[in-house]
Amino acid sequence: MFDYTATYTDQYQITMSQVYFHKGLQEETAIFDYFFRKNPFKGGYVVFAGLEDFLNAVEHLRFDEKDLNYLQKEGMDQKFLDYLKNFRFRGTIYSPKEGDLTFPNRPTISVEASIIEAQLLETLLLNILNYQSLIATKASRMRLSAGDRKLVDFGLRRAPGTGGYSAARASVIGGFNATSNVRAGRDYNIPISGTMAHSFIQRYDDELSSFRDFAEIRPDDCVLLVDTYDTLKSGVPNAITVGKEMKERGEKLKGIRLDSGDLAWFAKKSREMLDDAGLNDVKIAASNQLDEYVIRSLLKQKAPIDLFGVGTSLVTGRPDAALDGVYKLAFANNSPRLKLSENIKKINLPGKKQVYRLLLNDGSFYGGEVVSLAEETEFNTMHHPIEHHKSRDLNEFTKEPLLSKVMENGQRLHQPKSLQEIADYSQQQLNKLPEEFKRFENPHIYKIGLSKSLKEKRDRLVSHLKDKVQLQTANEGFDIEQISNEK
Repeated sequence: MFDYTATYTDQYQITMSQVYFHKGLQEETAIFDYFFRKNPFKGGYVVFAGLEDFLNAVEHLRFDEKDLNYLQKEGMDQKFLDYLKNFRFRGTIYSPKEGDLTFPNRPTISVEASIIEAQLLETLLLNILNYQSLIATKASRMRLSAGDRKLVDFGLRRAPGTGGYSAARASVIGGFNATSNVRAGRDYNIPISGTMAHSFIQRYDDELSSFRDFAEIRPDDCVLLVDTYDTLKSGVPNAITVGKEMKERGEKLKGIRLDSGDLAWFAKKSREMLDDAGLNDVKIAASNQLDEYVIRSLLKQKAPIDLFGVGTSLVTGRPDAALDGVYKLAFANNSPRLKLSENIKKINLPGKKQVYRLLLNDGSFYGGEVVSLAEETEFNTMHHPIEHHKSRDLNEFTKEPLLSKVMENGQRLHQPKSLQEIADYSQQQLNKLPEEFKRFENPHIYKIGLSKSLKEKRDRLVSHLKDKVQLQTANEGFDIEQISNEK
């Protein structure tokens, strides 16, 4: 795992913390919520990933000597540096289980800690959770397309720097079976998978010799790349020759890989040739600019492909490239807090909260959740967050609380789950989500409502802050209407 120290952050997190420290606010309690405003890929859900990596990083987060020396050079004063020398996160984190599904405009994680501790977690949290959740969601969509075919992460060489390491982990949570990334395989216990490059074949004077040497050294895991020269006239025939030779030795050719051209057509022709040669159990793998749409198309064309190797589209989260997760202050200075916006959709929810998922009698998702105040236990109506006349009676649903305490006093409360346990749980949750939310085109919108108490608290605070701004600008001689018109 990446060795995070507390300077793995944005500069303004430290400068704000310096001000809080010198104003004596370092023990003030604050609550920040992590959430996002829209699903990536025009989809209907997000797979929540990165929690275990985040908690591991938080438990060990420190300013080491190199960090402190650097900050001193950057002009931080000695008293503040002495404080940072003893910095530890001692707060509380509330979260759903990793691998669960999460949706826009409701808290996914809540951090409750001293304001400096909570502030210094922001960049780390966003960096880990935004990226891994994006990649896990992309992987999940490919799993929906691929059905029971195998999926392998081939993306390290196209990933944004060391992001390929985290992407391998996130891809498994989303439903991938293996990775080409050896380091991620070692650290996360992910099966590793790979074949050969075109350069290996090009090094030899003839393709058949390269195939024979590879099969000799790797008889138990021999997959041959067949498109270096001519897939159907050279590659597949030479693979068949080697496959028969292996069969005579009591060995087995595991598969062939197609990496260019019309993959559906080549797969069908290759399957025919392999079957005619009595190599019915040889698998066909395909790679080359695959994504959920290409995989879906190939299988609709009945391409006999057993394994898909996916690279660029997976690790870059193409076409979105980022999940727009944010980290907003909800409580500080003994009061609920929010950020005003001209767009009511961008006004965050104040105070400490809980999220309840609405379940049908069979345990499946209804397609909606309610955000309430943390202390609320009984409410039977959810209200539309914007359209005041819309509400929904909840008596027919079971309400499942989603935010549970996963860290207290800076210590994890549970043993880490294995990556496969997280992946299995994620698939179970996805199976509970109705199909209309999993469509690639025009998925249903998952409903996020508010309890009456939370909605009233938000609306009162919005009104109070607007009155306060109006009074302040009036006292300073500004004409709000004129300023608005000038905009």
